[in-house]
Amino acid sequence: MSRISDTRLRTREAAARLVATGRRPHEITVDLIYAEIRQGSRTTINDELKLWKDEQARNDALAAALPASVADAMRSLWALAVEHGEQVFAARGEELEREAVESTARAESLGTSLAALEAQVQTLRAQLEERETRLAAAAAGLARSQAEREAALQTAQAVAAERDAARVQSGEALRTAQDTHARELEAQRAEHAGREAALRAQIDQAASRLESVQKHVLLQSEEARGAQRRAETALDRAQQRNEQLVGDVQRLAAEAAEQRRLADRHEKQLASVIDEARELRRDRDTLAQQVASLQGQLKARPQPAGARQGKARS
Repeated sequence: MSRISDTRLRTREAAARLVATGRRPHEITVDLIYAEIRQGSRTTINDELKLWKDEQARNDALAAALPASVADAMRSLWALAVEHGEQVFAARGEELEREAVESTARAESLGTSLAALEAQVQTLRAQLEERETRLAAAAAGLARSQAEREAALQTAQAVAAERDAARVQSGEALRTAQDTHARELEAQRAEHAGREAALRAQIDQAASRLESVQKHVLLQSEEARGAQRRAETALDRAQQRNEQLVGDVQRLAAEAAEQRRLADRHEKQLASVIDEARELRRDRDTLAQQVASLQGQLKARPQPAGARQGKARS
C-alpha cells in the first residue's frame, strides 16, 4: 500500500476514534488528526477529512429521515461499502504504482537500448566510412599495381634477354675456367708430391732426433733418481742432526731457565743488601749528626775552675 493511501485510511480511523471519545465530527481538525497519526501531509489529511465529514453529514441526515434500525443498517452497509471501496482503491493504486514502476523501468531499459543502438549505428557508420576509404585506397593501389606489373613484365623480358646472353658468356667462361683449373690442379699435384717427399724426409729426421732425445731423457731421469736418493740420505742425516740440535736447545733452555732463576734470586739478594746498606748509611748519617750535636754541646758547656787552673799550670 502506498503512503498516501495509508495516510487516508489512518485519517478515517483516527476520526472514528475521536468521535468514539465524544467529539463531534465538525470539531475534528487537521491538527487533531495529525497528532494522532504522525504521518502524511496536511493537505492529504485535510482532503480526506473533508470527505469523511461529508459522509458523516449525509449519514446523519439519512439517520434523521429514516428509522433508527434502518439508518444503522444503512450506515453499517455504507461503512462496509466504503471500506471495500478503499481496499479496492488501495489495491488498484498499488497495481497502478507497480505498473508505473515497471513502465519507468521499461522506459529506462528502452532508453539504454536506444542509446546502445545509436552508438552501434554511429560505430557502423564510422566503419562504413572507413571501409569506403579503404576501398578507394585499394582501388588506387590496384591501379598502381597493374601499372607496376606491366612495367615489371617489360623489365622481366629485358632481364630474360640479358640472362640468355649471360648464359652463353658464362658457358664459355666456365669451359675456359675448367681448362685453367685442370692445368693448375696438375701443377698443384706435382708440387704436393714434392712437398710430401720432403715432409717424409723431415719426419724421418725428427724421428731419429726424437729417439736420441728419449735416450738423453732416460739418462737424465736415472741421474735425477740418483740425486733424489742422495738428497733423501742427506735429508735423513739433517733430520737426525736437527733432532740432536733440538735436544741441545731444550737442554740449553733448561739451563738458561735455571740461570735466570739464580739471577733473579741474586738480584733479589742484591736489592736486599742495597736496601740494608742504604739503611746503614742513613743510620751512620744520623749518628754523625748526633755526635756533631754532642760535640757542639760539649764545646758550649762552661769548664770548671779546677780544670782551668790545671790547664794554666800545664
